[in-house]
Amino acid sequence: MTITTDTIKTLAREGRDQVIEWRRWMHRHPELSQEEHGTMEFVAARLREMGLEPRTGIGGTGVAATLRGAQPGSNYCVALRADYDALPITECTGLPFASENPGVMHACGHDMHTSSLLGAAKILTSLRENFSGTLMFIFEPSEEKYPGGARMMMDDGLFDELMPDEIYAFHCLPEMDCGRVGMKKGQYMASTDELYWTVKGKGGHGATPHLSVDPILVASHIVVALQQVVSRNAAPMMPTVLTIGKMEAVGGRTNIIPDTVKMEGIIRSFDADWRLRTHELIRRISCGVAEAMGAECDLFVDEGYPPVVNNDLCTQQVHDNACHYLGEDKVEWIDLRMTAEDFAFFQQKIPSCYFRIGIHEPGTPFSNLHRPNLVVDERSLELASGLVAYNALCALENKLFAK
Repeated sequence: MTITTDTIKTLAREGRDQVIEWRRWMHRHPELSQEEHGTMEFVAARLREMGLEPRTGIGGTGVAATLRGAQPGSNYCVALRADYDALPITECTGLPFASENPGVMHACGHDMHTSSLLGAAKILTSLRENFSGTLMFIFEPSEEKYPGGARMMMDDGLFDELMPDEIYAFHCLPEMDCGRVGMKKGQYMASTDELYWTVKGKGGHGATPHLSVDPILVASHIVVALQQVVSRNAAPMMPTVLTIGKMEAVGGRTNIIPDTVKMEGIIRSFDADWRLRTHELIRRISCGVAEAMGAECDLFVDEGYPPVVNNDLCTQQVHDNACHYLGEDKVEWIDLRMTAEDFAFFQQKIPSCYFRIGIHEPGTPFSNLHRPNLVVDERSLELASGLVAYNALCALENKLFAK
């Protein structure tokens, strides 16, 4: 294979406007997790235009397609994955291509991921005569919602006919300037479990609290007591996050003490044994506090995504390829993150690397992921399309895990 970085960069530059157009269409038409029917059809149509034969409806609304190189001599397979669900957020960017779906926005950059992978697929299909082996393009729905599109697609037979030897994905990073990329070997992102509490007391009149068991007060004490899970139970070198993001009194008002309070939160960590122990601690503390105050507490722990753990060889490969493609000054090793990703389910079966591409336009205000003002520097689309394509070709050539 004699495909140079200059060749890839030229193809990425030539396809830039179309990739931007694809991204803007997706941004205007965001769809929530498990509802991405229009997005699925859009992606499948673009793949068909490239001469591929996509499978649709995998895991509900997922898409996958394979591209076999015309050169003989290799059965090696490298998979590339992007996600494409949006979030229940009302956009306030003021962009001319802002969301046309009220209350729904691509606030996590998944439109950037999918359009960039489509761009990479277009580059790679144009080069199929020059390489051997197989590329698999995976467009995943429902990354933002349990049980996660990765698991749903695998349960629905994504890899029944062909199991990739390696798999790669990236996520945009608003803290990182456009033009830069980053990666980390080994543990990178946390496991995540969702927590659902129901605190049951005894409602009554707000002016006679002595005749009630106030579940709001009980829930408040539970919230405070749970702070010791991290501060006094997690080892100082064990990254852990416990966050309660929602507390709702069911039926209360200014002068009504409700019967029930519901709470929701997350627990995130990196160690499997500690992860299970946190569930026990949270349950014991929550139920113990409630009982001591004359109330009851039910806790449901919805076990979610495992930690993202990058394969060292795959990650070094991405690092070296990025240095060659962009220059060493544009590539950095990055730190642990407490965010989570269902790409971890793919990683449990296939050697992989999950890396980052910067999307921040230098000199502009910073806007974080999952915020209504998230803006993507669209120059990152050309970079992502080219780098993803280049890394895939190098992976086919290197065959790190050839049997």
